[in-house]
This record gives sequence, C-alpha cells and structure tokens, in this order.
Amino acid sequence: MLENIRVVLFEPKYPENIGMAARACLNMGVRDLVVVNPPNFDLEKALPLATSHARDILLAARVVGTLAEALHGVTAAFGTTARTGGWRKGILSPTDCAEAVCDRLRQGGQAALVFGPEKTGLTNEETQVLTGLVTIPTSQEGTSLNLAQAVLILLYECFKHSLDQPFTPAGPPQERPATVAEQETLYASLRETLLAIDYLKKDNPDYWMLPLRRFLSRVSLRRNEFNLLMGIARQVHWVASRAGLVPRAVSPVDSDDITCE
Repeated sequence: MLENIRVVLFEPKYPENIGMAARACLNMGVRDLVVVNPPNFDLEKALPLATSHARDILLAARVVGTLAEALHGVTAAFGTTARTGGWRKGILSPTDCAEAVCDRLRQGGQAALVFGPEKTGLTNEETQVLTGLVTIPTSQEGTSLNLAQAVLILLYECFKHSLDQPFTPAGPPQERPATVAEQETLYASLRETLLAIDYLKKDNPDYWMLPLRRFLSRVSLRRNEFNLLMGIARQVHWVASRAGLVPRAVSPVDSDDITCE
C-alpha cells in the first residue's frame, strides 16, 4: 500500500540529505521520491548516503521546479512544520498524520508527505496548498531534526498503520508456563536450600517462605525459568554441603522427579 505514498523534498540544501531520504524510503517500502528545486543537487554526493540498496530509488527520483508539479496527481498532501500557532492550526501528530494518509491510500488515492528546506521549513504560502500539517515532537534541548530523520519517522508511522495486524518482532518460541506441580517442586527445592544456608527461620520455615511464594506466583513462571531457578538452588545446596552446612551432600528435590511434557 505504501507504494502510493510520494515523498516530496522541497528545496533541500544538502545532497547528502537527499541520499539519506532515499534510503529511508527504501526501509519503509516507498519508491516515489520527488525533489523540488534543489539549490545544490549533486548526485555524486547523494549516492554514498543512499547506499547501494537505495541507489535505484535515488536515480529514479524526479527533480521538478515547483511544489505544484511535485503534487500533481496526489489526492492529499501533508507537510511537516516545526512552527505552530498563527495560521498553522490543527497540527497533526505523526500518528494522526499516518492514520489520515493510510485512510486516503485505502480509498484508492495517492498521498504526499512534504518536507521543507532544512534551515527554514515551509512558508505559510507553501503550506496553504497542503491538506494538513504535522509536527514531530522533540525534546526542548534539541528541536531540530535532520531531514532524513523526519522522513523516516513519518514513513515508519505510515508503515505501522498500513499493517493488517500490529507488528511484533520475531523471536524464539514462547516457553510454556510452569505447571502447579513444577512450581511446588521449585518451592520445596528453594525451601531446603534456604534452610541449608540459614536464610529461613528453622522454627517456622513455611511461614517465612510465603513472601517468596507470593512473589514467584506473580511472575507467571515459565518452564525455562523453572529450570534456571532449580539449577541455582541445586548449585547453592551443593556449595552448602561442601561447606558442611548440611549433613550430607544431596541435592534438593530435582526437577526430574516430576513428569514433564
């Protein structure tokens, strides 16, 4: 869907920023890049920042003379601004802007994201032709964003909104939760180990175990975490037996004593 987004760089001063913007487009699946009236466009300076991966996007970028030419054929255009107030009302957040852009795309239209010159941004006259304005919140210590950074942030928000399902990073399969029987085995092991090192009060160890049981019950312990804690308890118990703190060198209740899947 994002192939129908057009990134428009209006009078960018530095060719390196154009190259980095092309790479940001590649990262988010956008290939339509238009550059308006660049004062110092130098392909040789832009290409290294685009890297070989986004070279095709940069070479295919159209260079036009006016904003009107850049916006030809689009059904909505959203411009970035760091200035608010005055004529600039109803400023969108990046998330709201992405939602509006993706709504247009789902309706079969084409949307443009317009980025002004690095030093001055878009003028009031230039913003009048836009559908809406968006500002990227920043820390007060550093309110100025690099052009390519701004491109990447807005395209990333659009990318997230374009997904049918929320994005979740790939990872290893989730371990199953520890069973009640496994949890009781762990509690028994911890009890024997903590008694061996004189951490629990011997007159009423089950009472002093209650806070630990409550804590572990809130953790939603999984099988791999159960194995980890059993291993720690077993090793501590072994060290205690070597130090003569327990009558014989035996391990606490072993995890192999219970049936596992």
